[in-house]
Amino acid sequence: MAQWLMKAEPEDYSWDRLLADGETEWTGVRNHQAAANLRAMKLGDPVFFYRSVVEPAIVGVITVSAESYPDPGDPSGKFVRVKVKPRQRANTEVPLKAIKADARFADLALVRQSRLSVMPVGDAHWRILCAMAGLAP
Repeated sequence: MAQWLMKAEPEDYSWDRLLADGETEWTGVRNHQAAANLRAMKLGDPVFFYRSVVEPAIVGVITVSAESYPDPGDPSGKFVRVKVKPRQRANTEVPLKAIKADARFADLALVRQSRLSVMPVGDAHWRILCAMAGLAP
């Protein structure tokens, strides 16, 4: 099972809105690398929900509830969506500042490719970030 991180701008879609909705389609991805990551996601894969722009931080874990399918909002047919459900709110938010300050994350995509909105998270990084967030890996 792979692990992932997906970014959301709070004014577009927040953790609290996901909790209220119970499930959502992850839409609007228009970067080819991020779309390839969406295509690679499997049912049940865990994903960090990352709040970007305003106080950027990992705020919880979500789960892939439907694998990729064509994005009907994309007339080119190149991009896809997935569905996700909330799993657990972080006991402690993990701010981007803390991640960037920790040398163990020098090769994490969040640090290396800061503009990528959907990215894989390796096993070691996943365990460390879960510990920082007070979550079970």
